[in-house]
Amino acid sequence: MTPDPDPSSYDRKVLFVAGAGRSGTSTMAGLMKIMGLHVPQPEVTPDETNPKGFGEPAWAVEHHSRLLREAVVQVSDSRPDAWFETGKIAAKDPERIATAEWLESHFQVSPELVVKDPRLSWFLSLWRVAAIRCGSTPVFATMLRPPAEVVGSKQKYYANRLGSAHLAASWLNMLLHTERATRESVADGGRVFIRYADLLDDWTKVVSRTGEQLQLQNIINAKSEQIRDAHRFVDPGLRRVTQTLEDLQLPPRLHELVADTWEELNRLAEPDGDTAASHATLDQLREGYVELYEEAEAISRSSVVAAEQRTRRQNNQGNQTKGKGGQAKPSRPAPAAPSAPSGFAADKIPHGLRAAVPPGVRQGLRKALGRER
Repeated sequence: MTPDPDPSSYDRKVLFVAGAGRSGTSTMAGLMKIMGLHVPQPEVTPDETNPKGFGEPAWAVEHHSRLLREAVVQVSDSRPDAWFETGKIAAKDPERIATAEWLESHFQVSPELVVKDPRLSWFLSLWRVAAIRCGSTPVFATMLRPPAEVVGSKQKYYANRLGSAHLAASWLNMLLHTERATRESVADGGRVFIRYADLLDDWTKVVSRTGEQLQLQNIINAKSEQIRDAHRFVDPGLRRVTQTLEDLQLPPRLHELVADTWEELNRLAEPDGDTAASHATLDQLREGYVELYEEAEAISRSSVVAAEQRTRRQNNQGNQTKGKGGQAKPSRPAPAAPSAPSGFAADKIPHGLRAAVPPGVRQGLRKALGRER
């Protein structure tokens, strides 16, 4: 009888569970934990939106939140150029060192880690470099849930008031760029795409395929008691929001892009579906989204200015109210925003980062900035 392998002898690997929030990332991370991968402690505590737990290291959540604030990017940001801003942060060596040191401390506990957070996709390049610095292999699992269900779940559990169109656009922005950011792992089999519905319907099949493809030894060598615990953990009733894309009443072009992207992402979840042909189609869809966003941005400047003016007026009124009570004097009105930036943000981005951005996206952003080159 062959003795069970010693888990401490496994090669170092980090599984990054990516994808939009409310798409099954917590279920996937929870299953990985049950199978033996280590979720760095302490974890974010469960709440009413996710009573079975999030499977999120608290440090990673705080780390991402700080970096997003520095980049002035929202978790559900629909701006294509938000990726430039987070990319600049991810390229900073002090952040890479801090991330690698944190990972290294948890490799002392287990050689196979799982890191998950809805903010993770914004910083995949940061984590990839940090994992490699620790002598480990980064692998990726991207969760796929129908975009209408993701939007509905966010509206239900997070009381999001930004509207279906914004949430659908942010889903599109997130998934298209997550796919692109993990593509270099295709050659070594280091990424998988998993439908949330498949995970709930037959988690054993999905997890087994994930373990084999990503060569996660804790899954390959899972014991019967772990499988029993996982059966108790997975609840098909977790899929509590079931609406369709038509229910969202999106603008026609956005509806088309979301539907086509969802169809193409599903191909990646099929065996042998992660092909160059799908990559090319997804590149075209990403460029199409950039063009749509540029058009919307170009004709909606008046709305942005009006919102800025309302905010400025409210702040001034609040300061005047405080001044009457003797707490503070009215502040001077904030200066108007300059009509054009004094320099181009793209010029400050490292060449290697710019080169990783597909040519069509670079061209679209240059056009938006009024540049030809």
